[in-house]
Amino acid sequence: MELSFEQMYQAIIDKDVNYEGIFFTAVKTTGIFCRPSCTARKPKPENIEFFKSTKECILHGYRACKVCHPLEMLSETPLYVKEIIAELSADPSIKFKDYDLRQRCIEPSQLRRWFMKNHGMTFHAYQRMFRINSAFKKIQNGASVTDVAFNSGFESLSGFGDSFKHIFGVSPKNSKEQSMIDLKRIETPLGTMYACAVPEGVCLLEFTDRKMLETEFKNLAKALNGTIVQGDNPHFPLLERELQAYFEGRLKEFTVPLFTPGSDFQNAVWRALREIPYGQTRSYKQQALHIGKPEALRAVANANGMNRISILVPCHRVIGADGSLTGYGGGIWRKKWLLDLEKQQH
Repeated sequence: MELSFEQMYQAIIDKDVNYEGIFFTAVKTTGIFCRPSCTARKPKPENIEFFKSTKECILHGYRACKVCHPLEMLSETPLYVKEIIAELSADPSIKFKDYDLRQRCIEPSQLRRWFMKNHGMTFHAYQRMFRINSAFKKIQNGASVTDVAFNSGFESLSGFGDSFKHIFGVSPKNSKEQSMIDLKRIETPLGTMYACAVPEGVCLLEFTDRKMLETEFKNLAKALNGTIVQGDNPHFPLLERELQAYFEGRLKEFTVPLFTPGSDFQNAVWRALREIPYGQTRSYKQQALHIGKPEALRAVANANGMNRISILVPCHRVIGADGSLTGYGGGIWRKKWLLDLEKQQH
């Protein structure tokens, strides 16, 4: 998909995030380069040249823009937020109050805005979610509700019970039949992703701007009779390491365990996706033949679209019969990026 100068210029005028990772804008008059969605003032067309990578920009003598930070991952979590989240992971009972944040030279309103934008909740709500997540797992493992409540930083049993019920819909003592689905943000060169995992394995990996994400969350929670809550999971560290290696071109097969609730037919389609070799593609018709259902072309395409685990279950490797890049939940530009990455390393 070769873009014309006019298409790329229009993209930067529109600050279009759909072109992230496809090209970079270098400004001759200032000597800086930007990502397509940069909010800085746009130069005249004659003062611009476009490059496919940050490396090309640097080799041509340009330096990174301080507004859009093109050398960083899109929507990357700031270091000070990473440090706070790491501390919460180590001890969910910690309570960061506004005073504590100011002592670290962090403005509470700035942190609140970041969490609202990236998590849909305030920082204090995020802390409560983390504490409740930890408490749920302890109760599931046999700890007493009273001990868990006070060890999790709650000042009263009633406050703990109200917070617990608000999230899970049941009281702590009636939560044995419920399940927990852990949620984490993971940054990648193609933008931020949400990962969900249960004890059996990773059950969701999607880009945060996917249009059907809310529906996927609801369907997953219903399928597992569970509640999706911010928290740690033993599968997340391996998932993050393998994703990083994949994006760096060092990994072709993922080993992190997956858990894919769905019908027998859907799971057959998802298994077939994982059997498409790295760096290769198949059409929907070839996929239907592969699972022994040549007449089920439409059903195969539908099951392909229902895949909740992007990249690891590589639905991006399925293309149209004519070789065109058909629909992809994460955006066609990401599909092209992933296929180009795999072809380069194949």
